[in-house]
Amino acid sequence: MEVKTLPQNSVSSADETAAFYIQATESIQERWPRTLKQGDTFALFDTMGDIVQPGATPGGLFHNDTRYLSGVQLLIDGQRPLLLSSAVENDNVVLTVDLANPDIYQGGKVVLPRETLHVRRSKFLWDATCHERIAVHNFGAQPQKCFISLSFAADFADLFEVRGLQRPRRGAITVTHKDGHTVEFRYQGLDGIARRTEVCFSPAPHRLSDKEAVYALDLAAGERQALVMTVCCADGTPAKETFSKPYRAARRAAQRAASLGGSVTSSNALVGRMLHRAAADLSMLITETAHGPYPYAGTPWFSTPFGRDGIITALEMLWLDPSLAKGVLQFLAATQATKSDSTADADPGKILHEMRQCEMANLGEVPFGRYYGSIDSTPLFVLLAARYFERTGDQQAIRALWPNIEAALAWIDKFGDRDGDGFVEYYRESENGLANQGWKDSQDSIFHTDGRLATGAIALCEVQAYVYAAKQGGALLARMLGAHARADALSDAAERLRQRFEEKFWCPEIGMYALALDGEKNPCRVRTSNAGQVLFCGIASAERAIKLGEALMTPEMFSGWGVRTVASDGPRYNPMSYHDGSVWPHDNALIALGLARYGLKRAAGAIFAGLFDAAGHIELMRFPELFCGFPRRRGTAPTLYPVACAPQAWAGAAPFALLQACLGIVCDHQRREIRFHNPVLPSFLEEIRINNLTLDGASADLRLRRNGAGTEVAILAQRGDISIRIAQ
Repeated sequence: MEVKTLPQNSVSSADETAAFYIQATESIQERWPRTLKQGDTFALFDTMGDIVQPGATPGGLFHNDTRYLSGVQLLIDGQRPLLLSSAVENDNVVLTVDLANPDIYQGGKVVLPRETLHVRRSKFLWDATCHERIAVHNFGAQPQKCFISLSFAADFADLFEVRGLQRPRRGAITVTHKDGHTVEFRYQGLDGIARRTEVCFSPAPHRLSDKEAVYALDLAAGERQALVMTVCCADGTPAKETFSKPYRAARRAAQRAASLGGSVTSSNALVGRMLHRAAADLSMLITETAHGPYPYAGTPWFSTPFGRDGIITALEMLWLDPSLAKGVLQFLAATQATKSDSTADADPGKILHEMRQCEMANLGEVPFGRYYGSIDSTPLFVLLAARYFERTGDQQAIRALWPNIEAALAWIDKFGDRDGDGFVEYYRESENGLANQGWKDSQDSIFHTDGRLATGAIALCEVQAYVYAAKQGGALLARMLGAHARADALSDAAERLRQRFEEKFWCPEIGMYALALDGEKNPCRVRTSNAGQVLFCGIASAERAIKLGEALMTPEMFSGWGVRTVASDGPRYNPMSYHDGSVWPHDNALIALGLARYGLKRAAGAIFAGLFDAAGHIELMRFPELFCGFPRRRGTAPTLYPVACAPQAWAGAAPFALLQACLGIVCDHQRREIRFHNPVLPSFLEEIRINNLTLDGASADLRLRRNGAGTEVAILAQRGDISIRIAQ
């Protein structure tokens, strides 16, 4: 085994890591509350459906992390219309905005009384193109004339510029008119790529300039006229067909995505809304790649493949839709590192952290073109492969993936544990990479009880748990493949790690496992949610799991809405921070699954109830990436985090993982059996239905209903050879 001297100052100062800090000059959801996404394209609009002076905010139409449309605004006779309503439809396909004209004056007199004209804007994304239909209806008793103007702009800002990075040089933008219908913006990037935005209008406007299209409408009483604005990004095909053809294609794609896997409905209307929104968000974020479906991490900052996020999302959804896990595994296997590259924090066998296609990534101005600075993606990849096999019995897929699994296991031992102490540590090789490389990757997220930042090669507690589960899972897969000696070696290694972990990480004075060991092997004796994720992998002893579960549910850790990332009486606690006191739904979902694994269903149910109550105060009942960790008080709502992604994949999947935790669902392909281990419906839920829960070609529809202190399971329909069992 290679032994390498590890740097003792691998975690950089705040100044050195500020490059990837996301500036928060205003709340995203306050300024840009309407989100659409399809494939590699997403858009953020205000409630009017406009993009007005976005500046250094993520408002706009983005494709492959470049802003292709940085401005659009609809005016009636030069005035901003009155907002009637604005909403993204339940399937996340269409944004519909209803507007009315304001009072229009000429010479001090009202020439167009307010609310005479109704304007409906319908916007959707398809094939790297934003399609918009604008219908204007005269509800007045008299004919009306008006001007409808649509201003537009394209700045081709790189997403990392939007996030706050300054660039000394940029490419040049030119504007041309192709005909009376179309304006083309062309950006010649410094990376040699020409990016285009085509803004097309149908019918042709009465006046078209580099910045504005103007329609002069003459509407009879009761008349309705419509116009279409199409914004095509470089990789898309300029729209030649009518608005209705791509509209139907987008609808069909959403219906196909929604039909994959099982579904869950509820007797509680609010629970039903939450679950429907979560499923619709996941359908929107899942992108079809050449290797299968992959959930992009979240809009606006992370609408791209992330290894850790994709794996955890797939784990949360595995019981309901295992096809997502297969797509994630195949994509990450195809992008697995095959050689060492210090500029990308890559070594052979390591699993991808992040992948970008924008100009700054292409030029190396940011390291994220294909970046591997994640300490946990690699063991999580093996863990997911094993759990996918346990769920499906898909030997063919595992045999194809086995070389990648072995390469990942080899990386864990050779590159993950370079000092040979039995623990997997991270340190940054790339000067431009991430300083902290666990899921809490803020520069200030790993620290000691006196608030000092941990330095050196850092071994996170949850990462050791992931490695333990990866080696156990690798042993299972090796045994299936007939490699019994390899299986025994992996099982023995997992047990050695478990014993050493208990010895070095347990801190009785805080009733938890240490957050991490620093470069000097000193434990960070801080109460954090990281210790809760340890339970998810089963590395903890039963006795210590119970103590840890009790510690997680104290008022210092549990805000009432969810488990905080850092205890409120701990060092560096800040409820408004990204990782030092906030509440993350996916983190809580993994903790709940871990608690349920050790039989702590009451605590798991309390977490689900807290997050459900939080969702009731959030628009669309959509779980955001995170929210602030202020304590819950009667009559108040959770405090939102200003630059949180929403929707976000592993947050969207959290309700389904929380439901799995409470119901103890296990889909066992070997026994062709769906088991419920001591199912407990949370306090806010009387009944749920699980439809089309599949197992090895068979499927069932089930109803679970509270019955006194217990939960009864009824089989509503059964297709194929499958059995249902309740286990205590």
